[in-house]
Amino acid sequence: MSGELLLPGGVLCLSAQAARRLVAEGNGDAALLYLQVLSRGGRYEPTAAAKALNWGSERSAAAFEKLLQLGLITADAQDSPPARPEPTEPPEYSSGDIAAELESSASFRGLTEAVQQRLGKVLSTADLKVLYTLYDYLALPAEVILLLVNWCAEDMVRKYGPGRSPRMSQIRKEAFVWHRLGIDTVQAAEEHLKKQAAFRDRESSLLGLVGITGRTAVEGERKYLSAWLDMGFDEEAIREAYERTVLKKQAMNWPYMNSILRSWHQKGLHTVEAIRAGDSALGRTRQLQSAAGAAAPAPSRREQEDIAWMKRFLEQERKQEEGG
Repeated sequence: MSGELLLPGGVLCLSAQAARRLVAEGNGDAALLYLQVLSRGGRYEPTAAAKALNWGSERSAAAFEKLLQLGLITADAQDSPPARPEPTEPPEYSSGDIAAELESSASFRGLTEAVQQRLGKVLSTADLKVLYTLYDYLALPAEVILLLVNWCAEDMVRKYGPGRSPRMSQIRKEAFVWHRLGIDTVQAAEEHLKKQAAFRDRESSLLGLVGITGRTAVEGERKYLSAWLDMGFDEEAIREAYERTVLKKQAMNWPYMNSILRSWHQKGLHTVEAIRAGDSALGRTRQLQSAAGAAAPAPSRREQEDIAWMKRFLEQERKQEEGG
């Protein structure tokens, strides 16, 4: 879609040609979606469009298909970068923005009530601004936000015991992680949480493998452990890497241990058996390379005589050419 359709200052400009096509088609959904796409700089984002228009995904997809048929949008509008850059930071919502949204949007009003009930407190204006950032700027569906809030609340209790609830700033931080990972549907959120729960159940034993007991993992440690599991290492392989790290560094060193495991992962070695077999193969290769680089055996007497004759012959040929 041409960026010329947009005027400065956030004003949308609908060309006469586009207007005629939409009016002639008589498809209200296509017209509404066209305006929504224009408002986002010419980029079609299914989740954001469906939420903004309060449509289901099928209705949004049908309207997008109609715009394709009318030639008012291109197929790559869903994947191409927006014609105007998104702000690097969320907008500063005012109290009036929040009040207007609570008044006009049953979805956001219901989300607010559910979050307050889950956290056991009335959200302040600052809290509501954070919540609206997730809802509007990140365009996360209300159901996904509730799953996120519930997970953060459970994690807080697990770490610090009953009676503690997460701050909205903590929820915001996790929401941006989800957004970066593309977790913007209920299905994706449930799959992510299932994976997180499985890791949480193993966290204590994983920490024990690297010599840490009596506490939960900090965020940096959790990222390393999770990455190693994602690579496919079993617990024995992780322990093997830890022992080699301590042998080399005389203490636990997360970056060094990570480099060992990444090296094994690149070679497709994920079990102790495979790792040690790889070590043996490497040792044999080095032995062969060492043997190949050793000094060659001294030439035999016959070989020495042949070499001497060749030198004399070449010397005679050189003298003849100079004399000629």
